[in-house]
Amino acid sequence: MDTIDIFIYGAYTLIILATVSALLLPMINSLGNPKSLVKGFAGIAVIGLLFLVAYIIAGNEVTPVYSKFGVGPELSKTVGGFIGLAYLLMGGAVLGILLTELRKAIS
Repeated sequence: MDTIDIFIYGAYTLIILATVSALLLPMINSLGNPKSLVKGFAGIAVIGLLFLVAYIIAGNEVTPVYSKFGVGPELSKTVGGFIGLAYLLMGGAVLGILLTELRKAIS
């Protein structure tokens, strides 16, 4: 195992640690005010529903180029769902920016 492999595994470890910390620490901090947890779980549920919609819409086609890498129809559909979710969230952000600017221009 050379140095690059060690750094890559170290980076994986730090990414996992940061993700777990980003998810758990706000929950632990908000245990004093359980009403604040409802908003967080509602946001997670909305993103889950958006992913479900994007997953249902996504296709499961696999071209011969990707089949040699072990990509099957289920993985293709999951990746398509995540890409669709990214498009939905990006469209929502752009729509929010446009509506905010329009409201500021009218006021």
